[in-house]
Order: sequence, then C-alpha cells, then structure tokens
Amino acid sequence: MGVITVQNVTIELDEDGFMQEPDKWNEDVARALAQSEDVEELEDVHWRVVNYLRDYYQKYRVAPPIRMLCRDVGIKTDEIYDYFPTGPAKGACKIAGLPKPTGCV
Repeated sequence: MGVITVQNVTIELDEDGFMQEPDKWNEDVARALAQSEDVEELEDVHWRVVNYLRDYYQKYRVAPPIRMLCRDVGIKTDEIYDYFPTGPAKGACKIAGLPKPTGCV
C-alpha cells in the first residue's frame, strides 16, 4: 500500500495504485494519479473518459465495457491507449478514482 498527498489530503492507495477511499477523489487527485500513469496533462478527451467512468460506476457499481466507453465518449477503441497508455481498465479507472476493475492485471 502507498499514499499520495494532494492539497494536504493524504490518500491511501492499494498495491496497484488504486484509491482506497474514492470519496476523496477530485480533479486535483485525478491530475496526481495521471502522473503515475504516464499521462502528463489531462485534456478534454481524458476528462470525457474520466467523467463517463465515474458516472457509469456510480450508477452500476462496475466499470463499463471498453467498447461501450469508447462509443459513448466518441473515440475509437484502439485510440484509448493513445490517451491512457496503461489502458482503460488500469489507467483510466485509476485516474477516475474507481476501484481496480475485475480482471484487471
């Protein structure tokens, strides 16, 4: 387990860097987590993905299928790796403050 501190708030992370207390998530936390995922700056498309993931998770308590995510935010499936080099399950979900998705290695 690790921790990050963002604006004087300490956030516990699991061994894979996923937040243990998702209620502490905010955009500044997302920016800090993005650095660990090789995403230097969160652009509009990143925020569309992050916000979609958060909304979907709040509604269904699970991360959406990748194809649905890409279709609904308007990017091609193979493009998601251009924006999130470690992938939608690991990178995008981590930045969005979601728990580690089932089946994520």
